[in-house]
Amino acid sequence: MDFKLPIGDWADAAVMFLLDHAQWLFDGIDLVVGAVADGVQSALTSLPGVALAAIVVLIGLWRNGWRFALFAAAALFVVAGLGMWHQTVDTLALVLTATAIALTIGVPLGIVAARNDRVETVVRPALDLMQTMPAFVYLIPAAMLFGLGRVPGIIATIIFAMPPVVRLTSLGIRQVPHELVEAGLAFGCTPRQLLFKVQMPTALPSIMAGINQTIMLSLSMVVIASMIGAGGVGNEVLRGIQRLDIGLGVEGGLAVVILAILLDRITQSFGTPDAGGRSPRSALRSLLTRRRADPPKDNAHLSPTHGVTEAG
Repeated sequence: MDFKLPIGDWADAAVMFLLDHAQWLFDGIDLVVGAVADGVQSALTSLPGVALAAIVVLIGLWRNGWRFALFAAAALFVVAGLGMWHQTVDTLALVLTATAIALTIGVPLGIVAARNDRVETVVRPALDLMQTMPAFVYLIPAAMLFGLGRVPGIIATIIFAMPPVVRLTSLGIRQVPHELVEAGLAFGCTPRQLLFKVQMPTALPSIMAGINQTIMLSLSMVVIASMIGAGGVGNEVLRGIQRLDIGLGVEGGLAVVILAILLDRITQSFGTPDAGGRSPRSALRSLLTRRRADPPKDNAHLSPTHGVTEAG
């Protein structure tokens, strides 16, 4: 077969059309995303390195116990010893910015998709496309529409990392047991109360799994986005590739791995039952069900003579 579909030409024409007629929109997006990224990075870099490390260790202690806190302290010490502290903080700022924007869009979209089958039908193929498209492909239109730098890297990261939170939010809400929804309606819940007091708490483990996956994908993508000037540890990895410097590449990769482990373990902990051992579902059931009277006491506490007397 010697024919060729001009899909690439159509994509070029679409991008050029957007550049000619919607540049004001991309300038506004660039301004908003840049402001959020600057705010997150300023908040992180304004803290002394020791204070930021202490915050991470304390969060690890709170969520995962003292063993993980010791690991976090040792891991951050290794990052500082590699000379990658500032680059790692920049990467963390990029990941937090991209994740925050992705969740702001993805969680509401997942809720709508869970409550509307038509939206789910439209969203599902779009998510399939976003997840299966090679990550490097996102860099081309992002660079053309927003130029080089941090903002196009964040935009590409948002598109690449958002599908898991949309899918798992929708899946978690759809899998809420029907009896819990009926109980909420029986107690007079409005649709808003039903969502935030019944469905969201019950679906929290699934939603947190989606958030965790979004964070991990964001971390992998911001490293790739260094090719268009996103900065962070990705610059060190890219420099190692360009120079064929194995040591620099290993050091940058190790810093990424450490950051990934810390973020993964901390975010996973928020989807598990709390310290009291009660899952969101059991806590919800205790709130929605009426308090029953204490069950009748059995006869185990009665004296042996009581039973003999009755029998007599």
